[in-house]
Amino acid sequence: MIMAVREIREFNRFYTNLIGALDYSRHLHTPFTLTEARVLYELAHAPCTDAADLRVELSLDAGHLSRMLAKFEERQLVTRGPSERDARRQRIELTAHGREAAALLEERSEEAVGSLLARIRPQDRSRLSEAMRTVRDILRDGEDGGGTPMPPRVVLRGPRPGDLGWVIERNATVYADEFGWNEEYEALVAQIVADFAATRDPEREAVWIAELDGQRAGCVFCVRNKEPDTARLRLLLVDPAARGHGIGRRLVDECIAFARTAAYTELVLWTNDILAGARAIYQRAGFELVAEKRHHSFGRELVGQDWHMAL
Repeated sequence: MIMAVREIREFNRFYTNLIGALDYSRHLHTPFTLTEARVLYELAHAPCTDAADLRVELSLDAGHLSRMLAKFEERQLVTRGPSERDARRQRIELTAHGREAAALLEERSEEAVGSLLARIRPQDRSRLSEAMRTVRDILRDGEDGGGTPMPPRVVLRGPRPGDLGWVIERNATVYADEFGWNEEYEALVAQIVADFAATRDPEREAVWIAELDGQRAGCVFCVRNKEPDTARLRLLLVDPAARGHGIGRRLVDECIAFARTAAYTELVLWTNDILAGARAIYQRAGFELVAEKRHHSFGRELVGQDWHMAL
């Protein structure tokens, strides 16, 4: 026990110095402190968050967080209003300007970490990643000070190398296992992903990868439709092992928020009536069913559905 305490304290000193080398305000050339950047990151990965939840998630003092949010509001980075869940709570939501600031922070943070990893031998990077996952998993599997198991952590992020291939593989595997869909569906997903990668307009198209405790757990795409003012939600997927944590709802909410920021006037999607879980998410988010049509696709008789949302 004594040796473990010493090792953890030594690692903490080392890691604190390492984080100092990646200091947000000096090396990332941003006006935000590390704590401010953490708040912006959390807000960017959830369409709207209650201040109380944000304080608990980041272990922040209530007064400190309140002053920080007031500063953000003055700079037009966030808006604040009564929570839909409880009028006594305060809802925090990023503005378009706030999302731009958060996106720039994330881009520069990834560049900084990339520079750090560039100094590490390629064969050691996978060892480092695995060691970090091991530390996180062991600590997360334990209990917090109150004796309550720590909840799984869900994060939404942009695509990284290998993610688009994972989207194709997981879609093909999950739909084959759960609904018996054949290779036609995999070909369709591959075409959608290839078109996105080849012609993506970063200002008006995006993809999000959901992670659960650091592991890929879901995805969704927002792409241009034929009509210039219409966006299309595509390829919503939550891995079966990650269901029950609200990942699908968060992915859809993120897609909606992005479509609004990108100045689309409506968001549409096509799905099939057998996908009951996805349809429930769409309905709760505010989509309306506008058309149904029987079709034979992916080796099955299906009923396709068109859903629409005015933005």
